[in-house]
Amino acid sequence: MRIDLHSHSDVSDGTRPPAEVVRRARANGLDVLALTDHDTVAGWDEATAALPDGLTLVPGIELSCRQDGRSLHMLGYLFDPEHPPLAAELVRIRGDRVIRAQGMVDRLRDLGVQVGWDTVRALAKGEAVGRPHIARAMVAAGAITTPDEAFTPRWIAQGGRAYVERYALDPVRAIRLVREAGGVCVLAHPRARRRGYVFEDGVIERLAAAGLAGIEVDHPDHAPEDRAHLRDLAAALGLAATGSSDDHGALTGDRLGAETTAPDAFERLAEAASGGDLRVPDRGREAR
Repeated sequence: MRIDLHSHSDVSDGTRPPAEVVRRARANGLDVLALTDHDTVAGWDEATAALPDGLTLVPGIELSCRQDGRSLHMLGYLFDPEHPPLAAELVRIRGDRVIRAQGMVDRLRDLGVQVGWDTVRALAKGEAVGRPHIARAMVAAGAITTPDEAFTPRWIAQGGRAYVERYALDPVRAIRLVREAGGVCVLAHPRARRRGYVFEDGVIERLAAAGLAGIEVDHPDHAPEDRAHLRDLAAALGLAATGSSDDHGALTGDRLGAETTAPDAFERLAEAASGGDLRVPDRGREAR
């Protein structure tokens, strides 16, 4: 069984619609896929309705958090999206995403980059406007040649000339909210050094004590030595070790299934969740 527990569609910062994401997942030989768009569950229904035979969908999300002034991402699975405290936080996060993106566009214009807000909004088809949409707009404006060039101190990397902070959850609170909604949390790419997501063992230990269920170990941005260390750390803390592609469609080379999760790790996560159901491909019938 091939299981990928981290993917994105164009309701956040991926480039493919949810229906196309699930079709590509099955074409790439996956049996289970988690759709984990940033701070939104807006793609769940479309993905469920389009599920091809043989593919199970894990309803998920990637929550924006902040730890010691740095961005930290938390994957949540199988929770109740209508749980009031969590739903309210998601509305707040998405609203601040728009304010922050507008601020970055203004700063870019002050720096001579003629990026229009209308272009950014058109690229962000869903509610979760993010820096990748701004990066793509910068490419369209001719300021840079590839989206990756935007994520530098010169432009919109954290602390960069056009960077603007936004509201994000404390990760311990994020874990609590997802657990109260019946779900489970996995720490996303904690050693993605190229992207600046590097968190020490002490942080992970604190999150484990707060109810973290797993660590994303096998990720395209993790070096072999970091994977080995994180796998040992997960075992020592009693956490599931997951593997995921973190696919964003064309932005990441359509890499669904590039990394996968062992079935026993997935079963541990699914058994610990009570707030949501796995989606199977017969008109949205749900099954545990």
